[in-house]
Amino acid sequence: MNDPGKLTTRLTLETPVESGDGQGGVMRSYAAQNVVWAQLVAHPARDRVAADDAHAVQRVTITLRGGIALTRAHRFTDGARIYRIISWRDRDRGAWREIDAETELM
Repeated sequence: MNDPGKLTTRLTLETPVESGDGQGGVMRSYAAQNVVWAQLVAHPARDRVAADDAHAVQRVTITLRGGIALTRAHRFTDGARIYRIISWRDRDRGAWREIDAETELM
């Protein structure tokens, strides 16, 4: 990607916050870390729907400027929609980052 004008979606990068649940386990919540502009490209051919399931999982590619530290525990949100990070790769010597993610369709 060479055109920053295609970054038309505003996403919030959230980082996981873990705390004890009082019973030896962990509760995970998320805190906003950064707001970024991104390009989202949906891949409808990869939707997966199971019988008797109320929702489907849609794969998307999120493209944003490079330089943001990520782990697979992070996630992106757009309002109520949550994008779970699957993998990522850097393009143009780190100037751009392409992220493969999944979101649930209700």
